[in-house]
Amino acid sequence: MDPALQSMIDNLPAATGKSLPEWFAVLEASGLDKHTALLNHLKSEHGVSHGFANGIVLQYRNRGVSQVDEDLVGAQYTGAKAALRPLYDTLVATVSDFGSDVEITPKKSSVSLRRHKQFALIEAPSAKRLQLGINLGDTPPTERLLLAGGMCTHKVSVTSAAEIDAELLGWLRAAYDRA
Repeated sequence: MDPALQSMIDNLPAATGKSLPEWFAVLEASGLDKHTALLNHLKSEHGVSHGFANGIVLQYRNRGVSQVDEDLVGAQYTGAKAALRPLYDTLVATVSDFGSDVEITPKKSSVSLRRHKQFALIEAPSAKRLQLGINLGDTPPTERLLLAGGMCTHKVSVTSAAEIDAELLGWLRAAYDRA
């Protein structure tokens, strides 16, 4: 497990009054399933800081992810690429809110985002950027949304959290709706 994540989990009882399994029970009882709704519930109803709330919700929503899957993702974001992991986590959390049928399928060098079929693919081709492959059919390319070959029709580079914006999320949502 990532040392920073383990530290957050270890510090939960002192910082929030509850352990991670206790927070899972709170989230389960809330009846909520969207990342943002769960995050806001912890912050507004239980006074949990944003950082701890986000960490709790990410762990709660990933609790069914196997260790093998986590190991595959972790291996993609080591060394110089470690700084890209928060971008990956934000993308996965946001796309997971599209519906309960979103499947996150890690592979050795990429992570497939699926519904009935793949609608996007996340890769870290360099230490400076993520590359999203997106299946958008015959959508015209733009300066940012480039045509791609292979399993995805388009691609977009992401180098900062600011680039995970309404435009990018709109493309991902459109691909999800088509899948």
